[in-house]
Amino acid sequence: MGFVDNDFLLIEYSIRVKETGNLIDTSDEELAKRENIYDSEKIYGPGLIVIGRKWINEIVEEEIRKSNVGSEIVVEIPPEKAFGTRDPGKVRVYRLSDFKRRGIDVRVGEVVEINGVQGIVKNISGGRVVVDFNHPLAGKTLVYRVKIVAKIDDLVDKVKALATRYLGVKSDELEIKYSSEDRSVSITIPVKYMSKRNIQYGKISLATDILEFLKDSVDKVVFTEIIARKRESGESVEKTSGESQSN
Repeated sequence: MGFVDNDFLLIEYSIRVKETGNLIDTSDEELAKRENIYDSEKIYGPGLIVIGRKWINEIVEEEIRKSNVGSEIVVEIPPEKAFGTRDPGKVRVYRLSDFKRRGIDVRVGEVVEINGVQGIVKNISGGRVVVDFNHPLAGKTLVYRVKIVAKIDDLVDKVKALATRYLGVKSDELEIKYSSEDRSVSITIPVKYMSKRNIQYGKISLATDILEFLKDSVDKVVFTEIIARKRESGESVEKTSGESQSN
């Protein structure tokens, strides 16, 4: 059957470096913990991709297009289609005294930033510091293992998946409603996330994609954040809501 542009899919995945077997990313929380790449800020579990939007490597996406729900695929990505081949010109030598003058205590393996570009310290010897500005995965072949878990067709479920992607909030913590009368989506965000880093940018990106992907059904996105004053017993007696709209 296969998939077409703008299909919403949930996938499980893992990405390894072929040459070393090192795991660099996964949707599996337990696997991430076992292989010491666990990120406490990441939401694990099946992740969203929208076909045609290049949210995953283009070679992998093409293989997914030809697959079905439940399919498992393994795809090798050569360096030139991943993070590029290594460029010897991006390995540069600096004087150690320059770092000391700036109060930077450099060590081999650490990341340093020079002129706004990050590099890894590869060697320190004879008063010289060798810094590699190639991407850490440049020159590496990547192996993607992907399982297509589900295709999302329901409008609210699509919004939930997009919200998890952009807000970094589990969908079961959000209240999402759709009104066909005024073609609006309403999203209520728990107060504990109001100070979350980049939450405002996430809301803008989320609203933009909802209005683009679901343009046949949605004309407006409303965000509501509720702050409740409570009695000593814990019963809420007052609610104040902040609302933002994207038209």
